[in-house]
Amino acid sequence: MLRLSIVAGFIASLLASVLSSPALRAGDSLQIAQISGDPDKPRRHFRVRRPARLDSTEAEEIYQDLVDQLAAGYATSGRPTAQDYRAWRRYNTAPYLSATHGNLYINNYVNEAGRAYGRFEDAGTLPVGAIIAKDSFIVERSGEVRPGPLFVMEKMPKGFNYVSSDWRYIQINPDGKFFGETHGEGDERVAFCIGCHLAVEQQDHLFFIPGPYRVAP
Repeated sequence: MLRLSIVAGFIASLLASVLSSPALRAGDSLQIAQISGDPDKPRRHFRVRRPARLDSTEAEEIYQDLVDQLAAGYATSGRPTAQDYRAWRRYNTAPYLSATHGNLYINNYVNEAGRAYGRFEDAGTLPVGAIIAKDSFIVERSGEVRPGPLFVMEKMPKGFNYVSSDWRYIQINPDGKFFGETHGEGDERVAFCIGCHLAVEQQDHLFFIPGPYRVAP
């Protein structure tokens, strides 16, 4: 079993330095994938090269140590979703490693308007006002733990964006700095989200939690 420890003050210091700019500072574990192109107009998520493979218990223990710091960092953005998402229902039983989010461990929180999400592939089309918020963290094979961004999908009124089926994509870095949003500040930095989610256009552009991690309906 992988034994991990979080050094006191480590997360606080990283909130001011990790992922704090559009370029994201390519380092030993985080890098801009070669196919990403311009860091101010990426073609995919920035990725962890050597993620640790954790079981559910290990991932949840780390998350419980981190979650207050993660939420506090996102909240400094001033965005309501970043300040409110912890009160929403979490639809995964433990953090899971998400290749589509750059090999980060993520959690799926959904507001009341989006509660049909809990039916997963039978969710249908979510209504205007539905919001899915995914907080995240990084665990390297070395055992080092780092905070990750908050990823948000919000269903906007009809006509907002035909290609995205009216979903607005938002990313907030762990220090609260705003990375980008569809049709808003940094639109070009999150444009790739639309292309990725088009792969599941038939299910309202939604990817779902891996089966073993789903909360029972």
